[in-house]
Formats: sequence, C-alpha cells, structure tokens
Amino acid sequence: MQGFVEFTNRSQGRERLFRATQYTCMLLSYVIERNADNEKLVLKLRQLESSMSSGRKMFRLGNVVHALVAARKTTELPEVLPRICLTASNLTRALYFFCDTVLWLKSVGLQSDINKAKWQNWATKCYYFSLLMNLARDWYEVSWRLEQAVQEEKMKNCCWDKQNQELNSSKWNGLHGFLFLLFQILRSHPPLLLDVVKNLCDLSGPLDTLGIYKTNPGVIGFCGLLSSLVGILTLASPHLKLKE
Repeated sequence: MQGFVEFTNRSQGRERLFRATQYTCMLLSYVIERNADNEKLVLKLRQLESSMSSGRKMFRLGNVVHALVAARKTTELPEVLPRICLTASNLTRALYFFCDTVLWLKSVGLQSDINKAKWQNWATKCYYFSLLMNLARDWYEVSWRLEQAVQEEKMKNCCWDKQNQELNSSKWNGLHGFLFLLFQILRSHPPLLLDVVKNLCDLSGPLDTLGIYKTNPGVIGFCGLLSSLVGILTLASPHLKLKE
C-alpha cells in the first residue's frame, strides 16, 4: 500500500495511470460498440477516455524542461550512436511536449485561435521521430549483444574438434538461429526487452494518425494499454528501466 501511495504521489505515476485508463477505455469501447444495446456505455467510455487525455496534458506541463535537461545529459554519453539517438529523441520529445502544451491552451480556451489540426500533426510527427530514435538505440543495444554472444560462442568452440564446430555453427546459421539468439538475449536482459516492447507498442498511434499504417482503435487501445503497463512497471521498479 505504501508503494502505491509513493507511486501515485509522483506526477509521472499519475500520468501513467491516466494513460492506462485512457487506452483501456479505447479498447473496451471498440470491443462493445458493435452491440447496439451498449450505446450509452460506449458514450461514457469515450467521455472518460477524453477526460483522461485532458488530465494527462495537465500532468505533462513542464515536461519540455525535463526533456531538454535529459538531452543535455545524453550529449555526454561516451558511445556515439546512443549519444546521437538519445539526444535526438529527447530534443524531439521536447518539441512534442511544446506542441502538447499549445494544444492544452486550445482545449481550455486560453488560445482559441490555435489551428488544432496543424499542431496535432506536428506533435504526432515529433513523437513518431522520437520513437524511431529510441528504437534505433534499442537495435544498437541488441546488435552489440548479438555480436558479443557470437564471439563468446566462437571462443567456446576454439577447443572443439572440427565436426562439433560445424554442428554448432549450423545451429546459429539462418533465420531460426538468429531468432533463437535474439530471444535468448532479450530474455536475459529484461530492461531491454521492456523498452523494445514499449517503443513498438507506442508506434501504433502515430503510424495510424500519419496514415503510414492504418489500424483501428482496438489495436491502438491494446498497444497503448500494454505500453502503459510497461511504463508503470518500469517506474515502480527502476531496475527494469533501460539505463542511458
């Protein structure tokens, strides 16, 4: 109970809970909307979804500064590719949060002359690019671990006879060998696995909004809920968050 209180006392924790509720409502309304008897329930779910979205914008106010501070920190990373990917991701996240703040001003009526569609499009593009940079960083983490695993396997084989080496090398050749090794790496590195899952799930929204790959509210709701649960897990258990 104390852990839950500490979690909800943080604005990030409340935002994650609101996000999970928002996408749960989206998923449920998509599932039950085909039944005409559930029309009132669907309407209530969509109203709750809209309220959760507005509440999240409140919690994200000020995140522009957080993203800029994170970008400054990532410029000091020793490795080039993670430094470029994470800095670009944080900078575009800062732009996304700026657009989000402008949209919040529009939603509360403080700036009624704002072009909502234009700012939403900019926000989605910034969010999409940030996710791509995060996935590029994830692939870098996976690729060097793959290379490390192959090198370790070669070292183990150096004392084997030729026949055993051929049998063992055939195990790693081809798609099945690659997928097996990838599975082993992700299983042995939970923070990396969770980060990959979260970033892939988050892609469903901007891909649909930008018209790159159209899905439906059910898929977006499910992916958003799964991503939110991962976010809650990594926030509640920091050791499961991928280190920068």
